[in-house]
Amino acid sequence: MMVDNNMIVSGGVSAAGAVSYQTVTGASAVLSTNTVDLQNARDIGEGQQVFARMSVGTAFAGLTALTAEIIVADDAALTTNVTVIGSTGAIPVASLTAGARFAVAALPRISQTGRRYLGMRYTPSGTGTAGTVFADYGIEVADASAGAKATASGFAVL
Repeated sequence: MMVDNNMIVSGGVSAAGAVSYQTVTGASAVLSTNTVDLQNARDIGEGQQVFARMSVGTAFAGLTALTAEIIVADDAALTTNVTVIGSTGAIPVASLTAGARFAVAALPRISQTGRRYLGMRYTPSGTGTAGTVFADYGIEVADASAGAKATASGFAVL
């Protein structure tokens, strides 16, 4: 599974391959730190299923569950004409341990929503005191039980 820096919406990856995570705490919805501009010329899996792929960095605490939603909106801040096109449903806090991974499928026809920006929204149930997440979009989902394989990072595909 490859990670494209242009498709990361929560957290990031440095040139050296270090992963950073987005903090998700509190009792209200948190929007992803980045968005994907769907008007940029790029192939994000046309004709294929697109997934939001999420991993937990720091275990969640202080809440009962977390819901992660794939959203599209008219603005990069993800606040105008928001449409949900995929959801994990409520993930119990017992499943939100460090290293846990989740994937959710996006509505197959993203462009038909008429929205320009793609991102994520995280809604905690209860008041979270700790928890971080990394999320990106792709057409592959790694199966952690089959053993994760790594490719060297820090190279450019031209």
